[in-house]
Amino acid sequence: MTAQPEITQRDLRNKSREIMDAVEAGQSFTVTRDGHRIGELIPLRCRRRFVPRAEFAAMSRSAPHISLDAFRADQDAANAPEMDEPYAR
Repeated sequence: MTAQPEITQRDLRNKSREIMDAVEAGQSFTVTRDGHRIGELIPLRCRRRFVPRAEFAAMSRSAPHISLDAFRADQDAANAPEMDEPYAR
């Protein structure tokens, strides 16, 4: 595990553009004030917006089998007739 470079609060203020560019490129920093570590500046992790088809197919092959009849029965039980009228309680 590599140590994050330390930057002072003053460096963060005076060199913010360069530091933010480095964070955007994946670099992390530990921010110090008066010689004490006060925080970390880390890049956000990008979330995937989709799962590739091959990966989805691989995950689906190991998924448990679902009984469609049992699934439908659960859906019907959750949507019982008394639940249709919210003011009938």
